[in-house]
Amino acid sequence: MSNRFLNSIPSPLSFLSEKLRFSLYKSANFLSRFLHPFNSSTASLTFFKSLTRLLISKTLNLLAMDILLSEEEDYDRPVTEDERVYLVLYRWWKETRESSFRSSSSDYDETGGVFYTGSSSSCFEPINAARNEEIVLNLRRGKDYRKLDNGEEGVEYALITEAMWLQALKRRTAIYTEIKEVGTSLTTKENVLDVFPLQIRLSFLWETNSLVVRIKAKDNAVEHYKRACKMFGNKSELFRIWDFSGQTTLLLFNDRVKPPDDHSGQPGEEFLLEIQVYGLSDSMVNTDGSIPCNSLVMNGKAGDETSSYIHTNSTSFDGSSSSSFAKPGSLGLTGLINLGNTCFMNSAIQCLAHMPKLVDYFLGDYKAEINHENPLGMNGELVVAFGDLLRKLWSPGGMPVAPSLFKSKLSIFAPQFSGFNQHDSQEFLAFLLDGLHEDLNRVKCKPYIEAKDTGGRPDDELADEYWKNHLARNDSIIVDLFQGQYRSMLVCPVCKKVSVTFDPFMYLSLPLPSTTMRTMTLTVFSSDGTTLPTPCTITVPKYGRFKDLIQALSTACSLRNDETLLVSEIFNNRIIRFLEDPSDSLELIRDDDRLVAYRLPKVSEASPLVVFMHQQKDKYYSHDKGSPSWKMFGIPLVARLTNLSSGSDILEQFVKLLDPFLMLIEDMFNECDDAVTGDTNMEDATSPTSHLEGGGIASETGDGYRHDDFQVYLTDEKGFVIKREINTSAPISCEGLPRSLNVIVRWSNKMVEKYDTCLLSSLPQISKPGLFTTKKPQECVSLYKCLEAFLKEEPLGPEDMWYCPSCKKHRQALKKLDLWRLPEVLIVHLKRFSYSRFLKNKLETFVQFPTEDLDLSTYIAHKDSQLLNHYKLYAVCNHYGGLGGGHYTAFAHHWDNEWYEFDDGVVSPVSEDMIKTSAAYILFYKRLS
Repeated sequence: MSNRFLNSIPSPLSFLSEKLRFSLYKSANFLSRFLHPFNSSTASLTFFKSLTRLLISKTLNLLAMDILLSEEEDYDRPVTEDERVYLVLYRWWKETRESSFRSSSSDYDETGGVFYTGSSSSCFEPINAARNEEIVLNLRRGKDYRKLDNGEEGVEYALITEAMWLQALKRRTAIYTEIKEVGTSLTTKENVLDVFPLQIRLSFLWETNSLVVRIKAKDNAVEHYKRACKMFGNKSELFRIWDFSGQTTLLLFNDRVKPPDDHSGQPGEEFLLEIQVYGLSDSMVNTDGSIPCNSLVMNGKAGDETSSYIHTNSTSFDGSSSSSFAKPGSLGLTGLINLGNTCFMNSAIQCLAHMPKLVDYFLGDYKAEINHENPLGMNGELVVAFGDLLRKLWSPGGMPVAPSLFKSKLSIFAPQFSGFNQHDSQEFLAFLLDGLHEDLNRVKCKPYIEAKDTGGRPDDELADEYWKNHLARNDSIIVDLFQGQYRSMLVCPVCKKVSVTFDPFMYLSLPLPSTTMRTMTLTVFSSDGTTLPTPCTITVPKYGRFKDLIQALSTACSLRNDETLLVSEIFNNRIIRFLEDPSDSLELIRDDDRLVAYRLPKVSEASPLVVFMHQQKDKYYSHDKGSPSWKMFGIPLVARLTNLSSGSDILEQFVKLLDPFLMLIEDMFNECDDAVTGDTNMEDATSPTSHLEGGGIASETGDGYRHDDFQVYLTDEKGFVIKREINTSAPISCEGLPRSLNVIVRWSNKMVEKYDTCLLSSLPQISKPGLFTTKKPQECVSLYKCLEAFLKEEPLGPEDMWYCPSCKKHRQALKKLDLWRLPEVLIVHLKRFSYSRFLKNKLETFVQFPTEDLDLSTYIAHKDSQLLNHYKLYAVCNHYGGLGGGHYTAFAHHWDNEWYEFDDGVVSPVSEDMIKTSAAYILFYKRLS
């Protein structure tokens, strides 16, 4: 059968392309004669008829559908049955195409499409829609258009697909901003809302190879039918139609259109088609029904440069009529309805929807690149939902779009975005770009590529090899536009081994330098009893280690070489932990923690460390209740005992630590009237160590101290269990003593009044703003400083240690990042949200970012003279509020050279100086050409 079929096809190919389209079904018995050997089987006949139609359809798609614009713009895709078709003026379409080729420096080719000449045979003004009134148009396939230019009068139309129409509107909007000063039709903004549907009936007249178009009054609204009469009502005037949509080709091979069995010369079965008529308003039509040849203005007055908002009545794509406020030429200024906490999604989509090259791609034949075989993809469902949503955003209408379908598809493939909870816009953007890439990956079968050893090769060679290997597995429009490459260098701190890799990136997450440092306040205690506790404020890396805190604190308090610092955390008048591991993260320290640093001498570890905790009698204690109740107070004191022979050494060290807290005589008189008698010794009050006799406390008959002024007990490290009382006169053996002695000292009421216990109990938080302190001025940092902080060399953390192949051990290597290859679209994410084990915070730092020229020439390690590393801002994603209840919006630069704010469904113009705020979260830059 196949040889017989091929032999029946005439040659050459040009003749096939010309004749197959209209002469294939000229004979009503074509299929019957062709399939005569198979007439015995109805199933065989049906099968071969379907197979024949399929083969012919594919042949016509290959031979007849010429390239309409350029290879970059896929205007040659035949329309599908469910895609809209638009009827426009051919001159409007031609000017747009010519301008496109001029801007792309390509040669304009006027060929492509199917050319028809036509005339009207009847037209009636409808009075009653039920009357069978109609317009009948006869279309015959014309010859080459350039050969018909013989002075014939007539109007020319173009039949284009929805994708072609949207691209043409978008391109004219862009051209308008570029050539305002040129006095052509492109300098007038168009009313893109002037679209009305028209139902037509198509049939094929097989005897004459012509198309019959019927526009019936009963199929259309009265107003629309009247406009059609004005367009095609002049019987004496010819008109021409260029079919760039491929709809007439599709008509011939539709199963519903069959050649008649007889030779009556009547048209075949009718095929109903809805077309959208654009740019043919009543004001453009002459009284005789023709369109003025000199009328180059589409839906507006010549020279009308107004930018005010006008009220228009438009027909939406679902066929319903809607009334909205829109701006002439307002393509791309459509809002997205908030479905419930979907502002994070709406803002990111608006930023992507204003990237010109991405918009051009999705207004074209993007479905041809869908990868249905990629197991990492989503079978094209996500990219189709995104493409349809983007087309709606660039369609005229002015009404906000509900992204319900896209949201449902997103929820299927990313359950974390299901429901109506708030999410991070940057996380959504990262997932969306990755999902679009996998759905559009041109690589059907990813090859396995083994990583090669660097072997001391030049970085240029290594980078190109890494990038080539990456493109061998990842090739899509997302990679073309959004992916760059950076160099990662690791240096071993021991053997100085250097490891270099080159990795792709989709966006840059930049830290805010003003927030990479953290201010902390600690209280420093001396162990020799010479100075009062001193609050000390230091600045340390926010994500640093404990060793950074010790280094900064040692410098701030002028620590001597024979001293060391012991830092502890205080809670409920107890030491709950010592911070001794130098690799501990400073993120473990909260702002409301209270830290104390004890200055201790550098002595042998054999000398025990004594921790003194304080107790006093409960002021609400009553003697009638029996034994007293004791409660903790004050900050524990710490000392190291070098000579320990008896219990009196422990008590003597404690009293020595209390020296700075001794209250002056006048303070004692003011606070306690009866505490000082006439024979009180001044010296006794100013020097408590004078009360010590023989290294211990005097007995009841001694000079000033009673035996129960201080009672010393051994306890556990938390001070909960009293083990035994320490006898100050009994000797103590150092053998068997623990490394740390935990002691509770019970104060008598007399000692509580003698010392400043308020000062002993005062301990500030790590970071706590005062109640009446003035608000700090807003921090301001340059975007370049953020980039420098991102590229700064820093050591790896203990949990991210690198295995050195030379040392054969894990090392805390030094890491350095460098930009190597920059993408066409640079996405900059500002890390405003900080998360730690105990704390979540948002940074309100104002980032000063350039809008016209972001110069990254000095920050890129690879110097490529072919690329200009300068960028222009075109969109900003903003976050207002805090972590609990924030809101996302977007700023986008439109092609009318104005900025607009997209707040879900509300779109409003803004000035350029308003887009720089402390809410800027994600910045979108495009490369300057």
